[in-house]
Amino acid sequence: MIRLVSLPNPRMGQAFIDYMASRHIHIKMMPEGNDQFILWLIDPQHQIETESELQRFLNNPNDSRYQAASWDMAESRTNQFRYYSPSIMSMLKAKAGPVTIFIMVLCTVIFFLQQFGAGRAVFAALHFPALAGQEWQLWRWISHALLHFSIVHIAFNLLWWWQLGGDIEKKLGARKLTQLFLVSSALSGAGQYWVEGANFGGLSGVVYALVGYLWMLGYKAPHLGLSLPRAIIGFMLVWLVLGFVQPFMAIANTAHLVGLLCGVIIGLLDARRMRQP
Repeated sequence: MIRLVSLPNPRMGQAFIDYMASRHIHIKMMPEGNDQFILWLIDPQHQIETESELQRFLNNPNDSRYQAASWDMAESRTNQFRYYSPSIMSMLKAKAGPVTIFIMVLCTVIFFLQQFGAGRAVFAALHFPALAGQEWQLWRWISHALLHFSIVHIAFNLLWWWQLGGDIEKKLGARKLTQLFLVSSALSGAGQYWVEGANFGGLSGVVYALVGYLWMLGYKAPHLGLSLPRAIIGFMLVWLVLGFVQPFMAIANTAHLVGLLCGVIIGLLDARRMRQP
């Protein structure tokens, strides 16, 4: 098969498929991720004719010939082409790498264990080191980031982790994302413990580290192709400030702040190291 073009609208792709089918040239459409759909030419011997017609189609996709072909082919169309509904895992993989997905799965499993009778045991095993001797239980310095206490809490954190961490892992690799996770979870946890004790958990300190990291790379090293829209940066900063001033919700504000500073510092260091020659 020959890859022809990526389109954002499957209905648009189907119109071209129907038109070419009326000329006995078969094309398939498959999802690519990021709301894009790829058209594939089945028989390479029709490549020149198909590419020529494709250019004409892209210049005027609303031409009556394509609409007429869709009507004509509606009844005779075989089931050779189907809209494939991608699975949740394929959608996750389109955006994220193995480290991103592993942390998401781990958080989800731990959350379900907490909901089904093991909440105290899970928290006791994973909370930030608070008792004498626990500081040498090294997993505790990061495992607190895997704890979540409500559906809203875990949904908010995993969505941002998937969105931001996935971008970093896809561009810079699993090692960089792992480094950010380990450093920011340890330091944001230490900051939160120093201010309020060990009764906290969640991935949000790491999420703020990712925000700070992408913020600095977008500003200092735009050639890497990693950045955040100003609207998202503004939203996260406003949410950070609101966390400190509102009296109604228990929010690990210090973890957020320390995580953000970790991400900013690592981002500045990486931007300098990966400066465009």
